[in-house]
Amino acid sequence: MEEQSTREVVAETARDVKWICRTLARMEEQGDRTEERLRSLEGWQSETVGESRRDRQIAAGAGGVVGGAVAIVLQMMGWG
Repeated sequence: MEEQSTREVVAETARDVKWICRTLARMEEQGDRTEERLRSLEGWQSETVGESRRDRQIAAGAGGVVGGAVAIVLQMMGWG
């Protein structure tokens, strides 16, 4: 293996450092995009859970109203 001069070693090191910096910058950008997607998914999931909970509350409220109406009708008919 041939020995490199100091100048060649410095030039190779500079290339390596530039490559590492570019790679780290790409990794950081990718991490930022991934984090944005995760936050978006978390927001969507939270929204979906909220809608589901609201739907259950509406159904329970409607069931209570219908049950109350049935009880009133039964009392009026003398069956309650």
